[in-house]
Amino acid sequence: MKRLITLFLMMCSVHFVQSQNYYFPPIDNEQWETVSPSDLGWCTENIDSLYHFLEAENTKAFILLKDGRIALERYFGTFTADSVWYWASAGKTLTAFTTGIAQREGFLTLDDTVQDYLGSGWTSCTAEMEQQITVRHQLTMTTALDDGVADTDCTLPSCLSCLDEAGNRWAYHNAPYTLLESVLSNATGLSLNAYVNSRISQKTGINGVYVSLGYNKVFFSKARSMARFGLLVLNGGTWDTTQVLGDSLYFESMVNTSNPYNLSYGYLWWLNGKESFMLPYSRLVFPGMMFAQAPADVIAALGKNGQIINISASRGLVFIRMGLPPSENGVITPLFSNEIWKRLNDILCEPTGFSDMNQNKLFSLAQNPVSDVLSIQMNDNENLLMTISDLSGNTLYVGNKTEIDVSAFANGLYFISVQTQKGSQILKFVISD
Repeated sequence: MKRLITLFLMMCSVHFVQSQNYYFPPIDNEQWETVSPSDLGWCTENIDSLYHFLEAENTKAFILLKDGRIALERYFGTFTADSVWYWASAGKTLTAFTTGIAQREGFLTLDDTVQDYLGSGWTSCTAEMEQQITVRHQLTMTTALDDGVADTDCTLPSCLSCLDEAGNRWAYHNAPYTLLESVLSNATGLSLNAYVNSRISQKTGINGVYVSLGYNKVFFSKARSMARFGLLVLNGGTWDTTQVLGDSLYFESMVNTSNPYNLSYGYLWWLNGKESFMLPYSRLVFPGMMFAQAPADVIAALGKNGQIINISASRGLVFIRMGLPPSENGVITPLFSNEIWKRLNDILCEPTGFSDMNQNKLFSLAQNPVSDVLSIQMNDNENLLMTISDLSGNTLYVGNKTEIDVSAFANGLYFISVQTQKGSQILKFVISD
């Protein structure tokens, strides 16, 4: 079985190649070289359109790096380069990176049971099922702990019960991830902040701090520190010539498919270019790439309210976005990231999409949000199959009507999928009174 899983993961791999052509800003001051978009041959007349979009979507900071140099940098409102903001779940990727360092230094292995560091009884599972949960399961969101509890952030044993054996299920669940902090602290003998500072910050200039907010541990930093982390990952975990991660096998595993359920998830990183993807807090499996407008090799750190790091090694690009929730009702960060790529393509003089699963534009919605009847406008009259699902993956409608009564549905975010002989397309819509 392990050989089959290894072969499966190898088939899903996307390789990052370190490049000594990248520029790295000094770690002891604020200097950072820039590069002119016009010198790169980009379509500079489209830059203002991107900035207008970002501002309208409540962005506070946006930085785009090309081969390490700043090509675009803009702050909005009263936010400045010295302002500090939270990474939300985008900070999960920094924790994953740190876990790799701890393994290289011999403090833990991914196959260690979580019990080794938290003791028995850290869940309310049976002793046998709890013993099966490993550090790797925490990194891959495959602990199989119940994510349907009232508070998915709660790390108390009473909030953590097993739905299945570990490794048999993927679900985006904050609590098992948050407990990685305790695993790392108990393994290394240092607080997470102290360990990150000594192993990462001092070597890269990535300055920030994990702050306890309720059950969660949330990383805060300036925008340029977020961009520095993106550059570090772009170069395979090496800062210029200084090895920071120092484990190429772990790095490759971190940024490639980690489980057979959600092909677009690595070790707390989101992956583009896969055959299908799942979204946070949803049981649906969507066909196609996660970011249809982005290069296939993009890996992403994604956090609540649109905290984003996107990295494309093939194009030497890193972009970060910090801010408040985008203005679109019911927005999901992966979808917002894709909207940014649409506008970046215009600046990069690239085609509109790299591989758009919705490129056929089979249908559109007459109105969104909707309160009673969902009206679907088809581009032709060929045979079709429509499916409506909620965020939990429950199928609520299957049929071929173009006027669907949704008045009995609760307010919230839903997905509608249309399949025809020409292909498939998925759109989200909001039901609101």
